[in-house]
Amino acid sequence: MLLKVGELAKRTGLTVRTLHHYDTMGLLKPSARSGAGYRLYNRDDIARLHAIQALRQVGMPLAEIAGLLAGNGEPLPATIQRQLLALDRQISRASELRTQLTLLQNRLAEGGEPDMSKWLAVLERMATYNRYFSATETRVILENWKRIEAMWPPLIASVRSAMDSGIPPASLEIQPLARRWMDLTHLWMGGDFELMARWNRMYMQEPIVQGRNGVDVVMSQYIYQAISLRMHALRQHFTLDELSRFNVSLENEWTALGEELAKLVQDNVAPESAPAQAAVDKWSEQLDRIVNHDPELRKKLLQAVASDPLLRAGSAFGPTRREYLHRAWMAGAGAQQAVSQLAPPRRSGKASGCIFQP
Repeated sequence: MLLKVGELAKRTGLTVRTLHHYDTMGLLKPSARSGAGYRLYNRDDIARLHAIQALRQVGMPLAEIAGLLAGNGEPLPATIQRQLLALDRQISRASELRTQLTLLQNRLAEGGEPDMSKWLAVLERMATYNRYFSATETRVILENWKRIEAMWPPLIASVRSAMDSGIPPASLEIQPLARRWMDLTHLWMGGDFELMARWNRMYMQEPIVQGRNGVDVVMSQYIYQAISLRMHALRQHFTLDELSRFNVSLENEWTALGEELAKLVQDNVAPESAPAQAAVDKWSEQLDRIVNHDPELRKKLLQAVASDPLLRAGSAFGPTRREYLHRAWMAGAGAQQAVSQLAPPRRSGKASGCIFQP
């Protein structure tokens, strides 16, 4: 059976032009021609066309199909594997683009119908993010920001006040602010220190993202100096993996406990009293939550704070409250455990601080 080109096109759903193109490139040449010069295709030609169409359906380029069918190309399994990898890359790019467009759509929708200037500003910021983060990372950053956005203004105002007062960034007085800044950044970036480093690099290099929310480059450099000192101290005791495991979401609980300790001190409540011992229990429970109930990490944490004044300076409690808490702990039923495992060493007759917030 021989088919003319028009008949073959009709049966296969292809166009005559496509079959002519296959002939021109040597992919599918008709086995015969009629006396009038018409192309004629036999059974073997039709089988070859089916093979071509099957390979086209899995995305193989025509040039590779020609080499494969001629027997001078790479083995078919290797070709298929290469096509799978190429398809995976296409899927990944498509997924990345979809995530980016969804993020852009959500950002534009936050303020209602945007005017052209806002639309372009959002687009430019998103393009900047894309140079430093994947779409998935950008989504995590933006979603986490919504959870902590309201916590930043008071901290930013405190840092601005410290700057205006001329307090040096290396002063221990700034460490509570540095610790809180690190806490919020930790929550924002999901404890990913590599992500934090990239965000800082982007912020310092890209004017489009600077100055937002009242944090200009000068403030960023100021608090970064204090944070660098704190980070250096922490790295003397912990790996980045250990630091990433700290639970830094307990600010409200620590503040409430600090106020409770202040009241006990003010009222001269005995350290061995029931209220003081209840405060010790709260402290111990919150400390366990900070280290996610890891006893070895808890021990390292207490030893680090006991040995480093800079880490103690970041505490929200202050020396008077820490001293009172230490005496209450020593007066309680866990005194022997404190002496052997947990309590910080005494120096010059006074207890060292033992409260830490990473």
